[in-house]
Amino acid sequence: MVEMEPQELRAKELYCRYLGHLPAMHRGGVLAEYQSYGVSEEQEQEWLQNIMNTCFGQLSIRDWEAVSSLADLSVSCTNNLIVEKTAAFAARNIASGDSVVRLMYAERLVEIIRLHKQLLPREQLFDACRTAVQVLEGVISQPLILDPGHELKQLVLRDKRALNLRAAASLETIKLLIN
Repeated sequence: MVEMEPQELRAKELYCRYLGHLPAMHRGGVLAEYQSYGVSEEQEQEWLQNIMNTCFGQLSIRDWEAVSSLADLSVSCTNNLIVEKTAAFAARNIASGDSVVRLMYAERLVEIIRLHKQLLPREQLFDACRTAVQVLEGVISQPLILDPGHELKQLVLRDKRALNLRAAASLETIKLLIN
């Protein structure tokens, strides 16, 4: 493994912390520092691929951090692989998550789809939306299940009804996306 120079390490740290999003770096007051390192576009693409692969590997039915990172990453990086892998994970695994995880995962998936909509082939758009709809309909139709450490208060929700209303709002967003 090639050892990085301290400046390159710092540039990579900044790039990864802000998920490659230059406006976020600007808001964080580090954009000028990052730009001073003169990182090549090829290097940024390599780091971006590493970030995506790390997030794909961290997708879990226990929490929604990795899918939230992929949604944040989608703001500055449109790559159909993000939609494909996120939707595939949801289709295979997310039904066994608790109600809160399923809602958060579906909401982030809808956000990812929205950010990639213009670049997605129609079939992939419909497949990803179908997966999100199935997850959201499961949230609405199944009883409220919470794993230890997950509380409705975390999401500013009071009860199952509020959870269902949020799921229904995401279903409406999907309708707008496919029309």
